[in-house]
Amino acid sequence: MEISKKSSIKFVILLGLVSLLADVTYEGARSITGPFLAILGASATVVGIVAGLGELIGYSLRLVSGYIADKTGKYWTITILGYFLNLVAVPFLALAGNWQIAAILIVTERIGKAIRTPARDAMLSHATKQMGAGWGFGLHEAMDQIGAMLGPIIVSLVLFFKGGYRHGFFILFIPAILAITVLFLAKFLYPRPQDLEVNVPKIETKGFPRVFWIYLAAVALIAAGYADFPLIAYHFKKISLSSDTIIPIFYAVAMGVDAIAALLFGRLFDKIGMSSLIFAAVISSFFAPLAFLGNFQFAFLGVILWGIGMGAQESIMRAAVGGMVNRDKRATAYGVFNTGYGIAWFLGSALMGILYDISIPALVIFSAAAQLASIPLFLLARKNEK
Repeated sequence: MEISKKSSIKFVILLGLVSLLADVTYEGARSITGPFLAILGASATVVGIVAGLGELIGYSLRLVSGYIADKTGKYWTITILGYFLNLVAVPFLALAGNWQIAAILIVTERIGKAIRTPARDAMLSHATKQMGAGWGFGLHEAMDQIGAMLGPIIVSLVLFFKGGYRHGFFILFIPAILAITVLFLAKFLYPRPQDLEVNVPKIETKGFPRVFWIYLAAVALIAAGYADFPLIAYHFKKISLSSDTIIPIFYAVAMGVDAIAALLFGRLFDKIGMSSLIFAAVISSFFAPLAFLGNFQFAFLGVILWGIGMGAQESIMRAAVGGMVNRDKRATAYGVFNTGYGIAWFLGSALMGILYDISIPALVIFSAAAQLASIPLFLLARKNEK
């Protein structure tokens, strides 16, 4: 069955709207989890480990959820279940009485995201084949990050008027309900997203191609060197770089930059392929020295560079995977890819949390070096592309 490009774009926009509303919810929460954990008595090491552990468990589960999605074909069921867990955990943070309970809820939110991401990305990969993988994933990421920008702004306004983190978590229940509503609408309109992909000859392979593993190693280095925002926010609060209401605004700016970068890098990826990832790695490697060693102005610039790197990671890095494997193994590939990414993110986050308590300059050196070390592997992956 031939499906129009217009239908593919509509599907991407619908899922983009779901992501927008979902990101208002959990990115709004993530903009203040660092300071919230600090208020509950957590150390920088705890913040780094909690953030990293959430990513580790979340990304590791994607290996299982991706495999199950491909084996059962229940892409929508798995996606809906994941979004439900992902979003419901956030409002309950308002009830957390200690950092241990808050940590469990933070990890639960990541688990929900883990369950739904491979299946959702596989569905997106079908639709983006006709409109360009880079542009399709870039458009989805841009909408996603509009929500990620609005969430922290809403939280910042709540803090300004109410003065409490718990009020901020509670108000995020509203976009959570809206996201689930739009998700069910998307399922109703597009019950079989795989039909959006024009049939192509199937290439029989026993596993994933060599370029996939080289690419995964490169992305793992990027993940290891990328400080999670809760640790950056923890640093801003600890040195009194800005007021509590400004920290979420920093995050909102980063998410806005992320959205613009996703669109630009998406177009760039469709034109020059893997080289766009090398360009992104060079730019993002400068965020750590600016964010952790600079004054207010340099820290602000560091957050902008951090947002640029996130825009690339969340758009073109996913787009590249879709072009490396067959459509019937794509959710599994996304699961493997995200598991490797998550393990590297956890190890890097935990190490940077420890380094922060010992030596901030050491944290900065590790962050920049790990990201720049990915460039030779990206070059090798580019040579191995078919």
